[in-house]
Amino acid sequence: MNLLFIIDPLETLKIEKDTSFLMMREAQHRRHQIWVATPKEIKFLGDKVVVNAQQLLINDESENWYEVTESKDLISPNLDCIIMRKDPPFDMEYVYSTYLLEALENEGCRVFNRPQSIRDFNEKLAITKYPQFIAPSLVTADLTAIKSFIKNHKEVVLKPLDGMGGSSVFRSRPDDPNLGVILETLTELGCRTIMVQKFIPQISAGDKRVLLIDGEPVPYSLARIPQGSDHRGNLAAGGRGVAMALTAREREISNALGQELSAKGLLLVGLDIIGDYLTEINVTSPTCMREIQDQTGFDVPKMFIDSIEKHVGEKF
Repeated sequence: MNLLFIIDPLETLKIEKDTSFLMMREAQHRRHQIWVATPKEIKFLGDKVVVNAQQLLINDESENWYEVTESKDLISPNLDCIIMRKDPPFDMEYVYSTYLLEALENEGCRVFNRPQSIRDFNEKLAITKYPQFIAPSLVTADLTAIKSFIKNHKEVVLKPLDGMGGSSVFRSRPDDPNLGVILETLTELGCRTIMVQKFIPQISAGDKRVLLIDGEPVPYSLARIPQGSDHRGNLAAGGRGVAMALTAREREISNALGQELSAKGLLLVGLDIIGDYLTEINVTSPTCMREIQDQTGFDVPKMFIDSIEKHVGEKF
């Protein structure tokens, strides 16, 4: 198979923990051809979408971990599957790239995760589709409503709707002397919609990342445990990752969402769960394969590429 990965620039990938690297390495082990491109290298030209891509030879874990063997323009007949792995922010440039990928999908190329579903499932807002699993939440730009919510729930977490890695996520209380500036900054003086959630004390035990592959949960989560006084467990914010067997509640949430998400073409999804509550549904470029595999021995990349082969119809 010719597999095209849409990713961030190669020089920015940290292969010691990068999930896309593990996917590419596993696919190469199965003799698939690996191509990469960034979103800006996808273009509509004439009557078709063209991707200026590089073919890679992956070298196992070395400092020079890849070799570019060929560069050329690819169109849909050249490709068996596209795997979208661009990190947020989920801005309009990201949205535009999903429209171009959707055009390739309409020409017959399989794209995972499905571009339309990436647009439909905002990683913060998507949890509102499953109110039975979430903590008390508010989504608005209305400063009066936000202040009332904080007064009612005493301690909250505030976050933008387009971020990642714990960036611009704040914990606050009604008597916080910085609350005013936090609200002004996040909402841009009441012009930008944000999410406010009741603070979940179980964050001290970890913000759990549960990976779903084709609707089935990986049997281990990664608990991202806050360090020091920081309330954020995100690894990018300094959290410590500890792999753990799924709890009964995590399986309940996974089983309730899994098949619906899979049916929408969301082949790889990262559920974020704190205590008993679902807090995010990550569909752009879910991570934590490396940490789970290293700590448990469970081969998550194999499970993922198995699923790709099943959907594309290739058996190797």
